Amino acid sequence: MQALVPEQVQAQLAELSGWTLAADGLSISRSYRFADFCNAFAFMTRVALAAEKADHHPEWFNVYNRVDVRLNTHDAGGLTHRDFSLATVADAAAQALGAAPALGASDAGSPA
Repeated sequence: MQALVPEQVQAQLAELSGWTLAADGLSISRSYRFADFCNAFAFMTRVALAAEKADHHPEWFNVYNRVDVRLNTHDAGGLTHRDFSLATVADAAAQALGAAPALGASDAGSPA
């Protein structure tokens, strides 16, 4: 699998909302915020099942109600259509679970 050229990456990125391109152009990322940990974990489960089926796995980090996702295709040394396909799956799963845009790391404080 070959990495997309910068023009292809920009075209694919324009079709997504909330995803940002890393400074080096090799990955895209997004943060999601959910009502609680159960919804965040449900999101991760939905995306994990799709990722396993596609044999394309995200890098992610979860703190309570926030999930940070980063996508790239290591084998290709950059971004491929697989990354943008999984981003679309993640967005659909997040929408189904009522995610709101995450505002940053300090936004995810866990309850006492």
